[in-house]
Amino acid sequence: MTSTVNRSDVPEYPMERAAGCPFDPPPALRPLQEEAPLAKVRLWDGSTPWLVTRYAEQRALLGDSRVSADITRPGYPSSAPVRPGGPRIGFILMDDPEHARLRRMVASPFTIKRTEALRPAVQRIVDDRIDAMLAGPKPADLVRDFALPVPSLVICELLGVPYSDHDFFQDNSKMLISLAVPPDERMAAHGRLEAYLDDLVGAKLAEPGDDLLSRLAERVEAGEITRAEAAQMGVLLLLAGHETTANMIALGTLALLRHPEQLAVLRDTDDPKQVASAVDELLRYLNITHNGRRRVALEDIEIGGEVIRAGDGLVVPNDIGNRDPAVFDDPDRLDIDRDARSHVAFGFGVHQCLGQGLARMELQVVYGTLYRRIPGLRLATDIEQIPFKHDGAVYGVHELPVTW
Repeated sequence: MTSTVNRSDVPEYPMERAAGCPFDPPPALRPLQEEAPLAKVRLWDGSTPWLVTRYAEQRALLGDSRVSADITRPGYPSSAPVRPGGPRIGFILMDDPEHARLRRMVASPFTIKRTEALRPAVQRIVDDRIDAMLAGPKPADLVRDFALPVPSLVICELLGVPYSDHDFFQDNSKMLISLAVPPDERMAAHGRLEAYLDDLVGAKLAEPGDDLLSRLAERVEAGEITRAEAAQMGVLLLLAGHETTANMIALGTLALLRHPEQLAVLRDTDDPKQVASAVDELLRYLNITHNGRRRVALEDIEIGGEVIRAGDGLVVPNDIGNRDPAVFDDPDRLDIDRDARSHVAFGFGVHQCLGQGLARMELQVVYGTLYRRIPGLRLATDIEQIPFKHDGAVYGVHELPVTW
């Protein structure tokens, strides 16, 4: 079997969303998906990795041990310029066995049982932030006043990070994940975050608490990891723990406000299963990780009528995978009654999102509380005026003016 791709008109990736369709994948992805499960695309540096467009092939490749997540390997399709020897954010850009060794060290707080035990505390945080928003001026910015504080407070409590430092870590996180920021500035932001977490690990070594950074500090004392590795994992958990969920809260709220019949069902239900179903459908429908998971082939792989050669880059865009009509009926329709639990918003395989249980629980509390407590919630501006994060590694909105 040999590749049939030999085109001079290889499209550029990432692709632009259609004006007026902020919740949908770029329209150019649909004909590529209809034509074949794999296609070549051109990245910012002129490289031409494979774009994996269909759900089945995405899961197959993300679960294949012959596919690497190691950003340092030749052929890895980076989303932006990367300095040689630059930092890697924790273990997500590593392969087993090192990836598995480090991941196991932080996995226990993210089990279903442990995250469910946090639900009452998350409910208190959500209610407190809604109380503060209701007591404040109108219109409010849902991002600043609610969507960002809720997951930041949760992950700070879990990690043992002072929430009083939220301006510092939120500002540097924004720089780190913005594709519009030059590489040197992104590296500087990462360096500041890593130094901050290193100082916290040092403090936990001297005076441990009941938190995840203290558990990592114990691993440092036992010689199982270095202090630098502990700090790197802290950066990953802090960044992923607030940025992704915050964007999902705001973007999900905006999508529901644009689909009032769906919002009404969610607002009026007291059925936890209905709320959980809505969360998974919004995760399928929206896809805040919108520029594709990146991988590189370690060996030749035959799949989808093509041969992926060793060293070929792979881009796996979950936004179009989650809109595959072979898996999800009428995939461009938001339907909170749909069983969407098989979506790939959290990835698949050994690198599937460690914090997905925590994220689901937080979103269930948020979506099950916010619209019930503020039944008149509505946009305070036209959707055309809302600034979307088209230039970031995480998709969402910079601000969301709302009133009630």
